[in-house]
Amino acid sequence: MFTGVVEETGTVRERTAGTAGARLVVGCGVVREGLAIGDSVAVNGACLTVVEMGDDSFSVDCVEETLRRTSVGDCEPGDTVNLERAMRVGDRLGGHIVQGHVDGTGTVRGITPEGDGVLMSVAAPDEVLRYVVEKGSVTVDGVSLTVASRQPDGFTIALIPHTMAATTLGSDAIGRRVNLEADVVAKYVEALVRPHIAPGGTS
Repeated sequence: MFTGVVEETGTVRERTAGTAGARLVVGCGVVREGLAIGDSVAVNGACLTVVEMGDDSFSVDCVEETLRRTSVGDCEPGDTVNLERAMRVGDRLGGHIVQGHVDGTGTVRGITPEGDGVLMSVAAPDEVLRYVVEKGSVTVDGVSLTVASRQPDGFTIALIPHTMAATTLGSDAIGRRVNLEADVVAKYVEALVRPHIAPGGTS
């Protein structure tokens, strides 16, 4: 489990093909501290398992399902990625409950300056949008964010300068595919009420 508060950005140093998919070697500093083989780490919001440790890096294996369904499949050597270690019991929940289970991918389609920050619009698929509400939480490439507004085919989020500087969601993000994870609470609520809703939408 994660919080969506990015601890640092790392750099993809290597990508090699394997029988199960691909192995990524990610260079980092802060996130490597206390990390061990078998631990979970969020790479652009996708929960991956550490399989090897280096002096200033860690390696993760990505199966074809991960490469196909997340933006991790787009990662190449030299790319910058958002990193977060799994939270520990007693840690502050600075963002919201994030599982690292990507619900779908979207595309950053615009950035509009507003005051000291910016409004970023993201095109999103229906399977994610159904759980998106104004002022609710959404995870974009592992970053916990508040939805500023919702559109029929996407949503808008407000970014402060710190978020743009400390994550991959900077001005060069336009056109990039991003991982999206909806708030898990919304998915549980839907599952609980679905059996009690009659055809046509009435209870």
